Amino acid sequence: MSAVDAGSRAPDFELKSTPDQTVRLSDFRGRPTILAFYPADWSPICTDQMALYNEILPEFEEFHAVLFGISIDHAWCHIAFAQSRNLHFPLLADFHPKAQVARSYGVYDDSIGMSERALFVVDGDGMIHWSYVSPIGVNPGADGILSALEALQPERVPA
Repeated sequence: MSAVDAGSRAPDFELKSTPDQTVRLSDFRGRPTILAFYPADWSPICTDQMALYNEILPEFEEFHAVLFGISIDHAWCHIAFAQSRNLHFPLLADFHPKAQVARSYGVYDDSIGMSERALFVVDGDGMIHWSYVSPIGVNPGADGILSALEALQPERVPA
């Protein structure tokens, strides 16, 4: 299985952001959307990665982008993790059916039973503009995301 390529339509999904609230990707058409798939809440690298994104969230917002973290953890686990780390963006539960969204994006690793560490920037039309799959033990940082968001901005004509 390989990640869905840039230029492809982003598979739509509906996932729990809390035990009683859901998020649909299609509800965010018209603005860039960052999907950060990660293996699991509480693991050291995932914790560092989500903390980094939380820290630079204002930079993502300058591009009018919305960020979602996605893992196979349950919504209750996400709530505890987000509260403990003071995260200010939604974590989505790809819990049941297990990893259905990660599978649709081609980033579920059956050998470890978790999603890979993968990033997607979806443009306002619902197309994947940029994607990257990082080695599982490496925090991919945010440079690629920021470059992709910048590339989505309309060119400014000098006055």
